[in-house]
Amino acid sequence: MRVLVVTNLTPDASSPSRGRFVRDQVQALEAAGAEVELYSFPLGKRQYPRAIRAVRRLLREGDYDLVHAHYGLAGWCARLAGARPLVVTFHGTDVRHRAAGWLSRRLARRVDLAAGASRGLFGPEGGRPGLPRPEGRAAVLPCGADLERFRPMPRAEARRALGLEPSGRYLLFPAATSRPEKRFDRAARLARHVGARLLTGGEITAERMPEWINAANAVLVTSDNEGFGLVGVEALACDVPVLSTPVGIAPALLRGVEGCLAERFDIERWGVLARAHLNDPDPRVAGRRRAAWYEAGAAASRVLVAYEEVLALATGEPRRELA
Repeated sequence: MRVLVVTNLTPDASSPSRGRFVRDQVQALEAAGAEVELYSFPLGKRQYPRAIRAVRRLLREGDYDLVHAHYGLAGWCARLAGARPLVVTFHGTDVRHRAAGWLSRRLARRVDLAAGASRGLFGPEGGRPGLPRPEGRAAVLPCGADLERFRPMPRAEARRALGLEPSGRYLLFPAATSRPEKRFDRAARLARHVGARLLTGGEITAERMPEWINAANAVLVTSDNEGFGLVGVEALACDVPVLSTPVGIAPALLRGVEGCLAERFDIERWGVLARAHLNDPDPRVAGRRRAAWYEAGAAASRVLVAYEEVLALATGEPRRELA
């Protein structure tokens, strides 16, 4: 199977980890036997006309079985370039965004398969609407975590590699502080409340993120909404505690994992658990087995099944429901 993957979740100097999950999925698809070409273009309004032309050229020159776009606006570029069959995975911000969200929701009805990174994207969250669910043309297709890259390592070793104090009290806010939906203000309040240093992840490279997670006493996900919540999986894969609002997959991911929570933000309730982890010289949770539910290879296998079903529908063959 030959697939063209299109995305504008492209890393840059301000966000070197942006879209790594797309690249992890491409690698997992290739490992499963698919032939995948990735076209990744930068963010920005001026990039969309160029991307449409580039995708149109790739479609003329390449013999692709289907096109898979990640993120709503990249999906529009692929559709306007004439991509068919077209699968689009929506990741969260593209659906919930005040200005661009309606474009993603409109696109979901115009593609061969509208996929949400989590089931929660098909419903409202944080006061924002979710994706429509076209009958017979909707699926849940997460990208998954690379459990080879994210694994436990000695906390002292991680801190030494990053130049952090061996006995420091560290909480990790793993997102860019400038993204309002991530609610950095909550994480900062909590860190002050419990007397911790708050580490932030906006400029951390994907290659070094496992060290930062392992260096932290706990990882904070304080978001108003999440399309999936991959960092929670990555933290559990490192056996590092996660404190999260009940967004994306967090309620299912963290349920029953002692030392973690998925609850609305309450500084007193969160503070009790955060202090317990900060006072522990090496706080760990039994998270890796739970993280394996969302491993990249397993997610890629589901994506390949989705591709086969989309192609069967395109040729008039029977297909089964995916979502």
